[in-house]
This record gives sequence, structure tokens and C-alpha cells, in this order.
Amino acid sequence: MTIPASIDETVELLARGAYVADRSLATVIFLALKMGRPLLLEGEAGVGKTEIAKVLASALGRRLIRLQCYEGLDTASAVYEWNYQAQMIEIRLAEAEGKQDRDTLGKDVFSERFLIRRPILQALEPDVAGPPVLLIDELDRTDEPFEAYLLEVLSDFQVTVPEIGTIKAKEPPIVIITSNRTREIHDALKRRCLYHWVDYPDAERELNILRLKAPGADQRLSREVVAFVQSLRKLDLYKNPGVAETIDWAQALTQLDALALNQQVVNDTLGALLKYQDDIARVQGSEAARILAEIRAGAQAAQ
Repeated sequence: MTIPASIDETVELLARGAYVADRSLATVIFLALKMGRPLLLEGEAGVGKTEIAKVLASALGRRLIRLQCYEGLDTASAVYEWNYQAQMIEIRLAEAEGKQDRDTLGKDVFSERFLIRRPILQALEPDVAGPPVLLIDELDRTDEPFEAYLLEVLSDFQVTVPEIGTIKAKEPPIVIITSNRTREIHDALKRRCLYHWVDYPDAERELNILRLKAPGADQRLSREVVAFVQSLRKLDLYKNPGVAETIDWAQALTQLDALALNQQVVNDTLGALLKYQDDIARVQGSEAARILAEIRAGAQAAQ
């Protein structure tokens, strides 16, 4: 499928992948696709940053190549490495056949047939379906030296392999970079990207997301779940629940055949919504009762 020609078409493209985006997010995605620029998405965990890359790949019919970042990530895991076992076998065979030309043998064992391509190098290869979507997920988890290495990739969409030379993409991949902002990404890398902060959705958008992702939940239950989660995000919790947790909680409540929230069911299922014991202990009991009372009062006032 071709790149969307307008912001409205981008909204529709995301909607076909069951992703509810506000117009500002759709705009920056449209610009990134149109301009061929990497897109850096920052925001709290669970707000849907990674899902954007998945939806784009699926909706555009492109291959999704995911590089999950972690501390200590190096070029051997992210870009390429040599197949040392196969190289050794080749050397042994050459010795057995009496081939002594070291220069020729060196060029042979460091040819592309012994090159193992990792996600970044895979993303630079041509694809019949079109340039793939390269997801560099949670870049803030990596070390700064690897972040610096990415500058060549993101500026010229090329990788230098010393034994072979420079490998450059004929068509640049669609690059989505995510960060939970556990540390700041360097300015030099940010300058090569378009940027968007993915925030928690407002109540209306989160309810629309829930209707798509948890269609089996009762309508009243969905409204109360969204209202409860929106109230929790106003508290000073160690980790606010993201959209992913909202969906998980609604699906868990549906499995329990709940049609509405009450204090007992909230206390029993908070582990699907909150992932730190201090947060659960704070919400259970009187705090949960207070939020439920506010939800009931708001529903009565709206009638």
C-alpha cells in the first residue's frame, strides 16, 4: 500500500489498524512518512508508542523489523556480525585443498555470504513490498556509544562494514524510535528525527480505544473503568497505569463477568492495573471507595 497523501488519510490508516490517534499525532506520522524522516516518540510506558510501528507495518503491508534496546547493546546484536564458525570451516577446507593465498582467502571469508545481518542492516535491504518499518524500541535503555553509532544510520541510511565497505539503502526504511525517557536522548540524534510526545489519552479517546480493544466489556463497565483510571492518573503514584493496563483491566473484569465496578471487585483486581505494591496499597480501601463515589456522583449528575 502507498503512503497516505494527507493527514486525514493517515488517521484512516491508523484507524484500520484499530489505533485511535489524535490529529497532532497523525500529523507528525504523516510528515515523517512524507519527508522520509525518522520519528522519535517519547512518553510514559504503555501509552501506545510501540503499537504505532506495528500498525503502520500492518496497514502499509510492510515488513516490521524490531530492534529491542537494552543496556550493553552493541553492533554485533543490532547491525551485523560475522559467521565465525562458517569462516573457520572455509579456512580449514582451503588448507586441506592446499590453497595458501592469504589475500584471496581473506577476501573470500569476509564476503557477504558470511555476513549475518541484524535488524538495522536488514532494514537497509530492498524489499518487494517496499521499505520496511524499522522499530528501534526503548532507545533510552541503551548506552550513549550505541546512540552515537545510530547517527550514521539515521542521517544517510547506511552502515559501514570495514571488511566490505558502505552498505546504503536504495530506499530509506520507515524508522520509528521510542523512548520512555529514563534518560535524555542526545540532541544530535534528535535533530535527525521528527519528534512527538505521546501523552495519556483523554477520557473520550481512551473510551474509544477500549471499545476497539476490549469489545466484550459492558458499556457501563467501560465508562467506569476509564473514569477510574483517569482519576488514578491524578494521584501521585509511583507508576501511573497506561492504556495497555486499562485494556488489561477491562478484559480481566470481563472474564469475571463484571458489569460495573464496586469496591470489592476493584480491590481484588488492582494487580491487573497497577504493578507496584505501594501503589496498590495506597488505592485499595478508602481511596478506591472515594474514586467510586465520585464516579457514581458524576454519572447521576449527567442523567
